[in-house]
Amino acid sequence: METRPTSLLPEQFGPLQGVRILSTGSLIAQPYAAALAAEMGAEVIQLERPGEGDAAWRHLGRQLPTKDGKGLAATTWIQERRNSFYATLDFSRPEGREVFLKLLKGCDMWMESSKPGSYTKWDLTDDVVLQANPKIVIVHVSGYGQTGHPDYLGRASYDMIGQAFGGLMYQTGFPDPEPPIRANPWTADYITALFCLWSALSGYIYAQRTGKGQVIDVSQFESIHRLLSGTMVEYFTDGFVRQRSGNKATAFQPYDAFQASDGWVVIGAVGYAVFSRVCPVIGLDPSEEKWKIASSDVNSIEGIEFDAILRGWVAEHTAQEVIEAMNAAQVACCPIMNSQDMAEDPHYQARGLHVEWEDEQVGKVKGTGITPSFSLTPGKIWRGSVPVGHDNEQVYTHFAGLSSADIAQLKEKGVI
Repeated sequence: METRPTSLLPEQFGPLQGVRILSTGSLIAQPYAAALAAEMGAEVIQLERPGEGDAAWRHLGRQLPTKDGKGLAATTWIQERRNSFYATLDFSRPEGREVFLKLLKGCDMWMESSKPGSYTKWDLTDDVVLQANPKIVIVHVSGYGQTGHPDYLGRASYDMIGQAFGGLMYQTGFPDPEPPIRANPWTADYITALFCLWSALSGYIYAQRTGKGQVIDVSQFESIHRLLSGTMVEYFTDGFVRQRSGNKATAFQPYDAFQASDGWVVIGAVGYAVFSRVCPVIGLDPSEEKWKIASSDVNSIEGIEFDAILRGWVAEHTAQEVIEAMNAAQVACCPIMNSQDMAEDPHYQARGLHVEWEDEQVGKVKGTGITPSFSLTPGKIWRGSVPVGHDNEQVYTHFAGLSSADIAQLKEKGVI
């Protein structure tokens, strides 16, 4: 029986300590899932293409100069690709396939993102992988899934494609003739990553109980589609098609964005009990029948009048005055925050959400830390992002048992 390689992490931490993940996907969704696991203590080995690496994501967002002055690193990569070991490998070469299977034998999960059939043509089918490691959890992430109508399976999918095909984009934005709007930033990718991670962990728990690995099929469009609340029940029940309604709720009010004298706020009052607390703040008597009607019949004459009165009141006050008055009345209300607002907000600061860490490429940076918080096994940042192939030597000697000469030969051939 082969011995599982020991961990290379400088220390064990977090709720996922002891879990090892091999991640081979590119762009955002699947690698982000692995990166989230790495922040909670999982040991993540990320494989990229030799030479260029994950070129699209490594250059996505604003660019910061590297410490050596010879290159640039993208802010999105710096934020999202921490805590992992980075190596390069060409799976399409026989030598690369052999190394890949060696790595898999010591891992608990393999996460990848590619069009269906990509690994099959390299003779890296699920059956081959499970033979190499019967307990491994395989997670395939793709735009349209691994099975289904043949016209769809080979199609490319990016964030906005997933939002559009999954049904989210049709409902996001303001009514016609305004166009549908995509949710930012990279919402479909980030949501798909969460589906990838929770399903992988579910499979891992089962594998720990039974010793049996399995294959998980995560599609981007289905991850988005699962968020649509009662949209499809409404359609299948009576043919109702939900339309865009902007920020405003259609069955109760206030629930919308409102412009104060110096900025924007959102006010949310779900149910008449909360509505009745809004009325005194803006000088109305909630016991009047017209305002009872207005609370739930948003498009009635009474509803439109209430909305106009509220907007007029908000416009006469600063955002802070509105926020304080509404929250004093136990009505949900907050500002619409930008990056500067969030950086300076006392609650963000009190929770320590923004932290500094040392990035291997650009030096000391500050950004978003680890969330959520664990009382006994908190996550941490032990390392920032690294250049392409930064850990080739360490990964392949430790996890695949290769010698320095083997690695040099693979590098010369362009396999790593």
